[in-house]
This record gives sequence, structure tokens and C-alpha cells, in this order.
Amino acid sequence: MQGVALNRRLLVPLTLPLAVCLALVGCFPVLPSSGGGETSFDPPRAVVPQDIELPPGYSIEVVAAGLDLPTGVAFDDRGRVYVLEAGYSYGELFSEPRLLRVESGGPPTVIATGDNPPWNGLDYANGSFFIAGGHVEGGEILRIEMDGATEAVIEGLPSYGDHHTNGPLASDDGWIYFGQGTATNSGVVGPDNFDFGWLPRNPGFHDVPCEDVVLSGRNYISGNPLTGEDDEVATGPYLPFGTSSSPGQVVPGELPCGGAILRVRPDGSDLEMVAWGLRNPFGLAWDLAGELLVSENSFDERGSRPVFGTGDLLWKITPGTWYGWPDYWSGMPLTDEEWFSSPGNEAPGFLLAQHPESPASPMAFLGVHSSSNGLDVSRSESFGYLGHVFIAQFGDMAPNVGKVLEPVGFKVIRVDSEGRVFDFAANRGSQNGPGSKLGTGGLERPVSTRFDPSGESLYIVDFGVMTIADGEPQPRLGTGVLWRITHEGSQFGNDR
Repeated sequence: MQGVALNRRLLVPLTLPLAVCLALVGCFPVLPSSGGGETSFDPPRAVVPQDIELPPGYSIEVVAAGLDLPTGVAFDDRGRVYVLEAGYSYGELFSEPRLLRVESGGPPTVIATGDNPPWNGLDYANGSFFIAGGHVEGGEILRIEMDGATEAVIEGLPSYGDHHTNGPLASDDGWIYFGQGTATNSGVVGPDNFDFGWLPRNPGFHDVPCEDVVLSGRNYISGNPLTGEDDEVATGPYLPFGTSSSPGQVVPGELPCGGAILRVRPDGSDLEMVAWGLRNPFGLAWDLAGELLVSENSFDERGSRPVFGTGDLLWKITPGTWYGWPDYWSGMPLTDEEWFSSPGNEAPGFLLAQHPESPASPMAFLGVHSSSNGLDVSRSESFGYLGHVFIAQFGDMAPNVGKVLEPVGFKVIRVDSEGRVFDFAANRGSQNGPGSKLGTGGLERPVSTRFDPSGESLYIVDFGVMTIADGEPQPRLGTGVLWRITHEGSQFGNDR
């Protein structure tokens, strides 16, 4: 498997053969989308480890199957395995979120259940589990004891919209770090948020900045799905649907805020902003030097302010930094007509009249619409690739997020210290995609990775089958899998 140092100008062609695009003017809007979820599915899901390709010397096995929307994995002080079931998925599928202990040779043991899904992520520290989640009732960080006793560390986080509360990640100095996604795709509430299901539930919800922002006065005209009538409204950024903005208007910063990495003490005290200007910071991990790494889900081509051609990003976080959302991607301004305007549309332009700082460049560029999510860092020479970052790519949700001409994601990638990206675990065959589209028993939608306490086994949380039909996600209960990868052979060099 070959690695590439991704140039941001090559990100869109990852979903489109470059020669074809150059030969056919305007080809992208003409050709049909062919995302990984644009397929049919007849249960049951096939689960066949041999259908997954790995580097030489590595093997993969099933730890648990038949899971309902799994999103996280963690280990207690005895090395026992725990898996998290979300209880909610896009497509407005609600079930019961659960924390399960995986038992050898038997059904899992239910440790705890909840009533405010989704449970998006899991960590274990000092004898307690920490869970990030919540949507309809707002986001929260939960602490769960081994006997199932549950209490909220913090509640009321701004998770009523498109993106939720992610992570969490415990630190050695007693903090719980977590990612808080934005309410919207690109700063403006629009009809796409009605389609996501939350605008009717929370018509006054909108993005919340971490610090005061000054608006440029741009407003966006859209139909009004809340009335069911043939009327239109104007909506400004960081404001409720149907509320227009004016030049120079100041929107006060608040805590908690969206599009940020936050941290809190395990007792719920001392909530702080670590970094902001991130659209949906999903996966959090410490590198070998103790610095914070974060995967960011980038803009979609949807809503009142669609943004074209932005791949997901891997960041090394500098505390106190603004990373550019909603006006920059990877340090590039969204005023760039050549890069960010889809055919027939102008570039998104700036929402803010002033910017906190000039945004930095990311550690690595990931695939457009790949939904690069949970991650971990190799810390064992026995496993190999010491210090490399392993990222689960959930896979595209085209055409809802924008058009792709072939599936993007649906695998686990590896990023080295120079930002080069390699496939690590991907379905076999001449085409990329989930097993349900390829007709195999391989990976469906990897959502998280985690090394065990020894660092010698990499666990992959596979959310399960989610197809896209008639513009709606269709997740399937009972199709989630927990996989484990181990290294059988001699140690590798870093970039074999």
C-alpha cells in the first residue's frame, strides 16, 4: 500500500479521475453520484475477516458482532474490553444507548444504559468510564462507575444541531477533554437542518462562538420549511433561522460554545476552551510527546452556504488557537473562487468582518467526505509504526453532503510524522467501498480506533451498515462489529 503526501489541490480529484474532469468541462455536476452508501442491503450482514486487506504480517479477527450502532471502545484496569452503542444515528433512528463489557465466548454484559443519545465516544480513567454524547436534550459528559452508577459531569452542551459532543479523552493531569461540534455545516441555519430533523425541534438553535465575533452582514435567502408555505426568509450567521444580520453586528462569545475543543474537571468544574474554529472535532488522542491530535470533519456542499471540495483534516492542537471555521479551510480563505466554488456557484465568502488570527496549516489532509473520525497513536514497537496515527474513516454520506463519483473512506488509514497518508485496513478488491456495496464481508463504516493497554492490538469499532436512499440515511441495527488487528511477524520499518 503506497503512501502519498496529499496536496490540498489533489483532494477533490480523489473522488474523480483527473483526466476525465479535465476533458469534460462541467463534468462534475453532470455525472451521477456513486457514494458508498448509494446501494441496497439485504440482511444479514456478512462478516468475513479475510475480505479485509492489511499490510504483510498483520491479521484481523472479530471480537464482537451484532452490535447496535457502536461508536467507541475502551479498556479497564484489568484489560477487559468495553464497547459503546450510540442509541441514535442520522436518519433519525433512536434506540437505547448502552455501555457493554465484551465477554469471551458469551453475550456482552450491560454495564449501563442511557436516555439521551447518541453516546459518541468512550474513555476510561481512574476507575471510571467517561462518555460524550447527547442530542435532543443537549450534549453532556457522563461518568459511569463499574456498577453502572451514572452521573453527569457537565450538561447542556450545544449539541442540538448537526454535530454533537465527541471524545472524550482523559489527561494525566486530571482534565477531561472533548470536542464540541457546530450546529450547522458552515455557520448558517438553513433547510438542510430541517432535513436533519433538529430544526423543527429547536427552531431557535444556532451556532455559538467561543469569543465575540463581528459579522460581515451577509444573509442567506431560503425557503421556510417550518411554515410549509411558499415563503422565504433571510438568515445570518450565528443567528436563529429566519433572523438576518447587519454589518458590524457583534455576537457575544459564550462557554460552552460550538466548533471547539473544551475541557472540564471530572467533578464538572473549571470548564475551559482549549481551541476553537473547528467544524466538527471528532477524534481526540495524545501523541507520543503528549500533544493533542484532533480529526476534523470538514464542510459539506449543502445548505444555504455550501462549500465545495474540502477534505477532512488532522490537526496538532496549539491551545488558545482559532483554526478558521467558518471562513477558512486548512488556512485557505473561503473567498477563493477557484477552489471553493462548485460549478455555477460563487465562492462562499466571509461571514466574519474580522478574524481572530491567521489560521494554521493542518498536520495532514484526508479525503473529501471521508468522515475521518476516531483515532489513536501507535506506541508499541511490537505492533509497529511507532508514533503513527491510525484513523477510522466512516465513509461518505453522498449525495447528502455533496457528490462523489466513487466511495470515499470506509477504511482505516495511517498517517506518519510527515503527514503522509497510507491505507492500513481496507476491503479487498479493485474498488473501494463498504462490504455492502462490494458484496463482501469486510468493513462497513469504521468510526473509531483504539489500541489496547499493551499497545499490541488495534481495535476497530465498525458502526455497521448505513445506506443512503431518497436523500435519507438508513442505518441498520444489529450490523455493528468490533474488530481486532494484531502483528504476527517481525517489526516493520515506518513506511513499508
